[in-house]
Amino acid sequence: MEQLDYDVIIVGSGLAGLRTAIEVLRKDGGKLGIRVALISKLYLMRSHSVSAEGGTSAVLYPEEGDSFELYAWDTIKGSDFLADQDVVWKFVHLATQETRLIERWGVPWNRRDDGRIEQRWFGGLSFPRATYAQDKTGFFEMRALYDTLLKYDAWDRFDEHFVTSLVLDGNKFVGFNTIDLKTGNMRFFRGKAGVIATGGNGQMYRITSTASSSTGDGYGIAYNAGIPLKDMEFVQFHPTGLVPKGLLITEAARGEGAYLKNADGERFMKKYAPSKMELAPRDIVSRSIMTEIREGRGVKDEATGIQHVWLDMTHLGKEKIEQKLPFIREMGFKYVGIDIVNEPMPVRPTTHYEMGGIHTDIDGKVQSLNGPIKGLWAAGEAACVSVQGSNRLGSNGTNECLVYGYIVGNDIYNYISNDKPLLPEVPAGKLEHEQERIFSGILGRESGGEDVYQIKDELKDTMEKYVHVYRTAEELETAVKMVRGLKERYKNIRLTDRGSTFNYNLQHALELGFLLDQAELTSLGALMRTESRGAHARLDYPNRDDEHWLKHTLAVKGTEGPNLSYLPVRITMWKPVARVY
Repeated sequence: MEQLDYDVIIVGSGLAGLRTAIEVLRKDGGKLGIRVALISKLYLMRSHSVSAEGGTSAVLYPEEGDSFELYAWDTIKGSDFLADQDVVWKFVHLATQETRLIERWGVPWNRRDDGRIEQRWFGGLSFPRATYAQDKTGFFEMRALYDTLLKYDAWDRFDEHFVTSLVLDGNKFVGFNTIDLKTGNMRFFRGKAGVIATGGNGQMYRITSTASSSTGDGYGIAYNAGIPLKDMEFVQFHPTGLVPKGLLITEAARGEGAYLKNADGERFMKKYAPSKMELAPRDIVSRSIMTEIREGRGVKDEATGIQHVWLDMTHLGKEKIEQKLPFIREMGFKYVGIDIVNEPMPVRPTTHYEMGGIHTDIDGKVQSLNGPIKGLWAAGEAACVSVQGSNRLGSNGTNECLVYGYIVGNDIYNYISNDKPLLPEVPAGKLEHEQERIFSGILGRESGGEDVYQIKDELKDTMEKYVHVYRTAEELETAVKMVRGLKERYKNIRLTDRGSTFNYNLQHALELGFLLDQAELTSLGALMRTESRGAHARLDYPNRDDEHWLKHTLAVKGTEGPNLSYLPVRITMWKPVARVY
């Protein structure tokens, strides 16, 4: 197996990965000669971050009534008080820095008439602080970061390299095993510091706003290495996914004044969040839509039978839609053959974001149950810091990637500068074992007949049916049982493609292994959490229970399955109160 040595190895090339790489390189400036490897299973500008549409929150106008305190309160209340409050306080301050910085790097923020940056309303905000670039915010942010990264020379990109495992030596980072998809050969990347910035896992579900690449690879390699995953039961369902596929219709549409209507033409949010209406947080709006559908006020899509509600923008007018929501209009034309200037869109909740992730401290350092993993960080959706708690506010995703890219990159530079770590020794047999697992155990298996894609289809259907917006003990018990059955069948998968070059059958098989583990953690964590909080809504336990459940779930891989333990939420500013909008 070929071995490549770098000072810093970053897995993932979305907003968090790019921002981390830039910060390491700009901080170093050639002083220490730090070299960075940027690894992605995609091409660099195809990461799912380009799909972010609506906005990036930041406190830009305190003179008009916004403040860091208000932003922190919105985020903590939006999280249903599961966010760690010291983390939120740090985050909201740095979001302003990052928003101003990437403007100088080339993000074309929409402007007010006086030339200053314009901001819009998003759900759960008490001030219109979502900074935006039309409805293509993530794309413009990614472009600015990529262009900025090109100013530096001390980095190498490894596109179409799939990371199969994380190698540790006790509680110390060693490197990543990868497959070069172009050749089918394995490469081992050894480093002084590693970063996992691989995004989320929405492909557990059938109806999802996420790209096909969102398979939780970072969660998978961390979990298999014995690192805890935190709060995996908290999966966000974005309220407005375009029927039938679940493609994201940005919250910016509601921020610009779109209405949600049921089959009777009623703006039903007045019953659920009278002060915020359509601009309540995502968990509340998603539950409201599903309640309307459950109680018979949904609309049936004739082609698919899927029940939905309407997102109506017709009253906004053509000029405003073309100026503020051009991509959404294009999606209406392309995917469902409607013009949102004249017709409403069919929408229902779609899987969107994982609030949980790799357990880290306030600076993104990855943690084991016994303390930090030396030399390893996680950033963006792959990490659970926890900024988002049990529900992420819209416009708090892109800025977490930017803020924690900055924090992690800065922390890594200081680590290399101050600690002067050497390249680690590779534990005996680790690389050979991984090669054997993949090429003999998966690719070379002659017996068995389970099909990767059949198992994946059944996984998606299981999660969609039993672990959705509303949950019950009976449904969750069924989900755990079914997922564990799928995991047993997965042991007998047999690939139809035995080739080496771009063997996507092998890639999909490895991704499925990660997804099955995460589906088990999501279902089991949700079953054990006997309350409703944020995105976790139990019909059989409809109330939030701070006495017993104001704590994070930690899941560690054991010999017989996941072992769960719990960690208190850090309350530093506001005690939990009733969450009313």
